[in-house]
Amino acid sequence: MNTGRFDFEKASQSAGWIRELMKEEHTPETEEYGIHSFVYHRKRPFHPERLLRWIANWPDNIVRSKGLMWLATRNHIAISFSHAGTSKQLAPAGIWVGAMSEEERELHFGDTLPSIPDWDDEWGDRVTKLVFIGIDMDRAEIKRTLDETLLTEEEMRMNWRELKDPFPAWR
Repeated sequence: MNTGRFDFEKASQSAGWIRELMKEEHTPETEEYGIHSFVYHRKRPFHPERLLRWIANWPDNIVRSKGLMWLATRNHIAISFSHAGTSKQLAPAGIWVGAMSEEERELHFGDTLPSIPDWDDEWGDRVTKLVFIGIDMDRAEIKRTLDETLLTEEEMRMNWRELKDPFPAWR
């Protein structure tokens, strides 16, 4: 940046700028365009095939999303999810602390394990936390349909390696 081409004085005299300044009340863009966000937070892994079907039927009114996912077939890896426009990317984000052996934890953290919010005695730090930003989103419907992609109680008790995983392998 720093090209020296922006002239604040000239920009502040533009018609749009002056119109906005003359308004007594400013309507925030979130209200004007119906833009809202929410966090989807669950402590249960996704079923890979159901998750891929959900992604394939992506709601048009979600324009941006980002966060971490827990996928049953990749139980040791935190998965980074990022979406903007038509681009959706899943990639490994590192190993869950809860998937590390005691030796690995000691190697990475020494004698003091960092304070991890929402630590679960059985699953450790494994969690899905996704932020969705969109226009006139039906939060309840998005949450309901995403919940349907999570493992069921019965699936939680089975060997997750037996599930089909349609996502590409990572090196």
